[in-house]
Amino acid sequence: MVVVDMPTGVVLDPDRSSVNHVAAAIDQARHAYDAGVRQVWIAQQFDHDAISLAGHVGVAVPGLGVGTFVVPINPRHPLVVAAQAQTAQAATGGNFSLGLGLGAHAPEEEAFGIKWPNTIGRLREHLEVLRSIVDTGTVNFHGDEFIAAPQFPVTIAGGSPLPIYVAAMGPKALRVTGELADGTLPYLAGPRTLEEFIVPTITAAATAAGRPAPKVIAAVPVLVTDDVDEGRARAAEALEFYATIPSYARTIEREGVNSVIDLAAVGTAGQVTRQLRRYLDAGATDVVLSPLVRTGIAALEPIWDVAAGL
Repeated sequence: MVVVDMPTGVVLDPDRSSVNHVAAAIDQARHAYDAGVRQVWIAQQFDHDAISLAGHVGVAVPGLGVGTFVVPINPRHPLVVAAQAQTAQAATGGNFSLGLGLGAHAPEEEAFGIKWPNTIGRLREHLEVLRSIVDTGTVNFHGDEFIAAPQFPVTIAGGSPLPIYVAAMGPKALRVTGELADGTLPYLAGPRTLEEFIVPTITAAATAAGRPAPKVIAAVPVLVTDDVDEGRARAAEALEFYATIPSYARTIEREGVNSVIDLAAVGTAGQVTRQLRRYLDAGATDVVLSPLVRTGIAALEPIWDVAAGL
């Protein structure tokens, strides 16, 4: 499929003290749209379903692109993901993008009591099933991780085309993503990592597979503030967890920075804009602003202004 240009996006995070979570998400999305934002992304949580919520938001705010950032491939079967994503795509009139993630072993095992050790194999098979459904409208797949061979329809009117992205940052995941998906959604991957590793790796895989040039949608933690020192301290508090996760630790090391804090865009609106443009200059096709502080509309408006003007 041909992937169209995407506006600069922001991560949506509804107020968890609200009376109704879905209504709060829609309200935040409307405010963002009024501020000029044309693409929002929603993360999967244990308490809300990102695909469903994205569909509701996209219906309530016509013209706003919505996507998942991201839905882990575990524990869902790709047939279920395909049905959910197509439903969201049809509901939003073609404004939905599916972002998938490889998951995190420890939280998944703790939550579900199940281990899924073959991460890359599961990713490949998951994407092969989705690719068959999206590209051919049918699927008859028998793999090591999944069987997908229903004797019933697997597509709906209005459910395609369906852009599929993966939060891939390691070499194996990037190669599978380049071969089978439409692009990658890396988080905390700095400009050096993008230019020297992510962009060439995924592009080479897509070229070898005869697929269009992949999108590289770089998600960046952002805080717009006049007090840079205080902002960096808040960024450290919000991001230090990621330095303990091996995949992120390797990405941070590859970037050659002293701390994960150096991968956040913190400063005035002008300073943040300049930092984000470095990602585009490094080969990212798009950027997503992930707010480090998500407490209320007033705190988010400066970030939305940056996104709208980028």
